[in-house]
Parts: sequence; structure tokens; C-alpha cells
Amino acid sequence: MTVEPSSAPLIGIALAVTSAAALAVGNLLQARGVRSMEAGVASGASGSKAVNLVRNRFWLIGGVMLGVAIVLQMGSLAFAPLMVVQPIGVVALVFTVLLTALFAHQMPSRAVLISIATCVVGVAGFVTVAALVSTQHAITDVQLIAILVVLGFVLVTTAAVWYLGRHRRTPPVMWVLLGGIYSAFVATLGKTVILRVQTALHSGGLTWNVENTLTLVCIAGIGIAGGLSVYFVQRAHAANRPDVVVAGLTVVDPAVAVTLGIVILGEASSAAPWAFVVFAVAGAIAIVGVFALSRAESRAE
Repeated sequence: MTVEPSSAPLIGIALAVTSAAALAVGNLLQARGVRSMEAGVASGASGSKAVNLVRNRFWLIGGVMLGVAIVLQMGSLAFAPLMVVQPIGVVALVFTVLLTALFAHQMPSRAVLISIATCVVGVAGFVTVAALVSTQHAITDVQLIAILVVLGFVLVTTAAVWYLGRHRRTPPVMWVLLGGIYSAFVATLGKTVILRVQTALHSGGLTWNVENTLTLVCIAGIGIAGGLSVYFVQRAHAANRPDVVVAGLTVVDPAVAVTLGIVILGEASSAAPWAFVVFAVAGAIAIVGVFALSRAESRAE
């Protein structure tokens, strides 16, 4: 008999908001570390870029904060469906802009504030409806394999695009998009591991079988996706402002993760047709806000 996992959305939302705050601080510190490293290399500092990054205390502390953000995010996924808590990461955008303005002693422009408000409105609408209609289900082997197959396809596509465009200049926003896509797989695979462990514990404990072997493959997938996400985010910080990076991550990540949650994990299997219309409209509003923020920041530079 399959045991359906329980859900406590309010706890999940609280942990997701705290994770967003840690994400904002971590990204700001890592962005400062990457910029400092680039400046040091340009001025003739000894050592490779990687060595100079590891020596940078801002980058290291930022890395710790990002680790805390991931732990809190995984905690939130233990209490609520993926499509409820993942979009809340957009709160990190608000924290990032406010902290950036505080450190720079300069108020954000009207265009930046409108762009942020657009992102927040879109995500808030999505999360509100998702909290009302989403459900959690035990993850089957077929669902887990489907997620791993999609990840494999994304890995092959990324490699092909990189190979074909290796002699061309990569648009700065591309690093943001790739970081968000692979971050989404970390969250989605993390959710599958959490649900499968919860189901196994409710059913009498963990045993060594085919299902748990798939779970180990899933954990390996988390490591691969997580490593690539970290790499692409570092490249994104070197080419974009911190709030643009956070905006992209907090919209692209949930967009991909929620799509996987709906299509593969069946978290919206009991939702009415009107809910999907709201999801589409709210998601489009949030994405428009991100591109508007990117344009507003480009004009400000």
C-alpha cells in the first residue's frame, strides 16, 4: 500500500522565505567576490581565477550562505509541494535590490521598482493558487526515471549548444538562464528524494532494492546539476549585476521546477482548468518583470 506524504504549506512557505533571504545575501557576497577576483586578475595578481576566488572571504562567506539557502529550501520542500514553495524564491529579488540600494546609498530607479513589483505580483498570484490546488503524491519509479531522462536531455543540449557556439560571444543572460535551469533540477530531484524517503519510512523503513538504487542515481543527478548550476551562476555574476542574476534565477528556476512538478510529479492533478490559466498568466507576468528589470539595469549602467 502506497502512503501519501503529508503537507504543511505554512511551514514550507516560512522556510522558503528564509531561504530566499539567505540566497540574496549569498549572491551579493559572491558577486562582490567574483568582481574582486576579476579586478585582481586584471591588475596582475598571481594565481588562477579559481585560487583567487577561494582566497576571497566575501566569496567564501557567500558560498556558506548559499549552502544555508539550499538546506532551508530542501527543508521547505519536505513540508509543501514543489509548485508552492519554489516560486517564493522571488522574494530574494526584493531582498537583493533593497540590500544593494542600502550599500550603495542610492534608491532604485522607478523602472527597477516597477519591474520588481511585476515579478512579485506574478509569483504571488501563482503561489496563492498553487497553495489552494496542489497536492503531493508518492514518487513512482517511472516518474523518477522521467525526470532523469529530461535532465540527460538538457545536459546533452547544453553540451551541443556550447560546442556549436564556442567561438562566439555568449550573451550574459545565457549564464543566468543555465544557472536557473540546473538549479531547478536540484530542487526537483531533491523533492523526489525527500518524498521517496518519507514514503519508505512510513512503509516500514529503508531497504536495499531497485527503488532505492534509483534514489541513489537521483542523488548523483543532484550533484551533477548542482555543480553545473554553481559554475553557471559564477559566470553570470561576472557578466551581470547581482539583482539581474537573482531575478533570473528566481524566475527561471521555479518556472522549470513547477513545469516538472505539474507534468511529471502530478502536483496539479486535481486542479481545475481555471487554475492552469492563472498559472500561465502569472508566470508570464513574472517573466516579463525579469526582462524589464534586465533592461532597466542596463540603462542604469
